[in-house]
Amino acid sequence: MPSFPLVSHTAPDAVIARRHGEAISLQRFLADIDRVIAVLPECGHILNVCADRYHFAVGLAASMIAGKISLLPSTYTPETLRQLAAFAPDCQILSDADAAHHSLPAVRFPALCAAGDVVGAMPAVPRLDAAQLVAWVFTSGSTGTPVPHRKTWGRLVVNVRAEGVALGLDARRPLTLIATVPPQHMYGFESSVLVAWQNGAAFDAGRPFYAADIAAAMAHTLPPAALITTPFHLRALLDEGVALTPVDLVVSATAPLPVALAQAAEARLQAPLLEIYGSTETGQIATRRSALCEEWTLFPGIRLEARGDQTWADGGHIEVAVPMSDVIEPLDAAHFRLKGRNADIINIAGKRSSLGYLNQQLVSIDGVRDGSFHLPDGERDGHITRLAAFVVAPGLDPATLRAALRERIDPAFMPRPLIFLDALPRNATGKLPRDTCEALLRTYRTQRGVTHDAG
Repeated sequence: MPSFPLVSHTAPDAVIARRHGEAISLQRFLADIDRVIAVLPECGHILNVCADRYHFAVGLAASMIAGKISLLPSTYTPETLRQLAAFAPDCQILSDADAAHHSLPAVRFPALCAAGDVVGAMPAVPRLDAAQLVAWVFTSGSTGTPVPHRKTWGRLVVNVRAEGVALGLDARRPLTLIATVPPQHMYGFESSVLVAWQNGAAFDAGRPFYAADIAAAMAHTLPPAALITTPFHLRALLDEGVALTPVDLVVSATAPLPVALAQAAEARLQAPLLEIYGSTETGQIATRRSALCEEWTLFPGIRLEARGDQTWADGGHIEVAVPMSDVIEPLDAAHFRLKGRNADIINIAGKRSSLGYLNQQLVSIDGVRDGSFHLPDGERDGHITRLAAFVVAPGLDPATLRAALRERIDPAFMPRPLIFLDALPRNATGKLPRDTCEALLRTYRTQRGVTHDAG
């Protein structure tokens, strides 16, 4: 049975990660893995909730080597933990913080090796069978129920090696990856940890979220460096007006990236920006340079096939053929365009649009710092009458914003209500979950029942 090494690094002093400004070598990394293996509980499944990216990576590696399967859910709500316990009754938590508030048994991440602790010859880099199941990655459906997707080591390696080629990573000039997304999310899992492991790169242990923290991480990271981020973080980074240190590469995923934002990011960060397309089900399957073109280029071996009204992805690293959630226009065997998500397509008074398109029109208005359209519950299945929208636009009044929207979208899609907020409560990957939108709308309606709102 074929096998793949844990990492592509081979020299003992090769840098695996940077943590608080300190370079962590392959030799120390392997020693830290042994320390974690020694404290792992007798169970088959590990829920790795470590916030420090290096801790997460060491815990992931230790779990794989010990033959345990990592669970990577989309959230850690009490209900999610109950569902995980039903899915894997033997699951235990590995945490680098107090895990007493979690309902599952937990083990604390052990003390790391210090630079002077590593002595003697470095052990061989572990290899794992390609067929080994190393993780279940979960998405949340419209009902919030986590949906598990199996990830084997071989398919993950093939995927992130293809990503390394698409991003132009070169082990002879290893980048340090600064990521604003958590490693437990599929994008962060692949593009901040696994892609570094398999392409000779290093990753920063932090997870900067706010613009000032992202700018500080970029300023303190030795070049060459790459920023692994999302449209939400990019927009905040550019809007805050903080001083930005140039990087060598910018990578974005999790939501469509407007062309204007991609062009502005390239100009401010003085680097090419590559957007990644994929899903939890498929992993990453395509890239594009968003500032220059709208066409996506598939990873080698990936095939798209129309089956009825839906497009399916297969081949390459994909375990089994997967129906895509997006409306896809194939151009040739290797290229395609995205036309929006199937679930986002809306029809009002016989007119069609998509939430993705409407969102891009909203956030492209001068003065809008963030915004999102929302299709309220009860407005689907041919009974759509009106949309809602949430917006962060401190310098705009409702009348001015509505006038700007009328110049960009059909009147049928004008939001009622248009709700002004100080900030949108996006999650760690910059997404605005549907249940969060429903809660915002309920709050607005409750307040409007007792106070007049001109917006």
